[in-house]
Amino acid sequence: MRVGLTYDLRDDYLAEGFSEDDVAEFDTVETIEGIEAALCRLGLTVERIGNVKALARKLVAGERWDFVFNIAEGLKGRSREAQVPALLEAYDIPYTFSDPLVLSLTLDKAMAKRVVRDHGIPTTPFAVIEKPADIAKVQLPYPLFAKPLAEGTGKGVDGRSRINDELSLNAVCRDLLNKYNQPVLVETYLSGREFTIGIVGTGPDARVIAVMEVVLLANAEEGVYSYINKEQCETLVHYGLATDAEAKLAGKTALAAYRALDCRDAGRVDIRSDGRNVPHFMEVNPLAGIHPTHSDLPILSTLAGLSYDRLIGEIITSCTARNGLVLPKPDGKVSAA
Repeated sequence: MRVGLTYDLRDDYLAEGFSEDDVAEFDTVETIEGIEAALCRLGLTVERIGNVKALARKLVAGERWDFVFNIAEGLKGRSREAQVPALLEAYDIPYTFSDPLVLSLTLDKAMAKRVVRDHGIPTTPFAVIEKPADIAKVQLPYPLFAKPLAEGTGKGVDGRSRINDELSLNAVCRDLLNKYNQPVLVETYLSGREFTIGIVGTGPDARVIAVMEVVLLANAEEGVYSYINKEQCETLVHYGLATDAEAKLAGKTALAAYRALDCRDAGRVDIRSDGRNVPHFMEVNPLAGIHPTHSDLPILSTLAGLSYDRLIGEIITSCTARNGLVLPKPDGKVSAA
């Protein structure tokens, strides 16, 4: 079975002159090599495709694959994560993970929170700042938390993101508006524990792999799971599985949000509790990072006893099953997914 691999490689964009912040969400060579090796060990033949423009060139040239393993984030626009899936759908080629609608919806954090809220799932009150004049209209109690509306990997999140007064809110929102050229999400700050939950499967078959608690160490940026804390997680963050009652409720909340948003194959949901220990939905990552040792989803999977190869296998099984594809066996035969 021939599998294409779509991705955005950090080194490619850095070579074109983009900044480290521009490419923060993109993948390293180690990630691509790790996925490729795992797919090969599953008996699949892998072809590296690259980003959406490389995919377009190959499709126009007549190249096709049985399905595509897609982790491409895209470069520009609120719907950038939807570009590769939309193109693949135009050519009737199956692919892993969520569809264009879900990827567009969930990258816009406010839109995702509205859908989750309508399903009765706890999510903290919020406001969207589209222009400086909107800052004065915020009627939420302090402390607040501000971040770009449509970014990931902690981009735009640092020690200033936790806001205690109107002066700071004005300064931080203006800086984010100018730097990222997109709206800012302002929400009530959640003071409780922070969890990230790994999920595999689709619809009623989706299940929680594990609930992992994120604990910032003394030398980390205080109070926020920021870009720096994520990038330097090996020295700034402690990750541990959580199985107590609050953590179990966080897992149920995450799974409900994942299903409400119609995510597919695998993803990661970020949850934080309020001062009364009630877990609240923060955001979902339907294209979660998948570096074998550095990304949260593989880290929590490994802690839970699910190896990297098995994690990739679960993703492939979900994708092929919903597309009616047949996977090869190690002996060269095929079996239904």
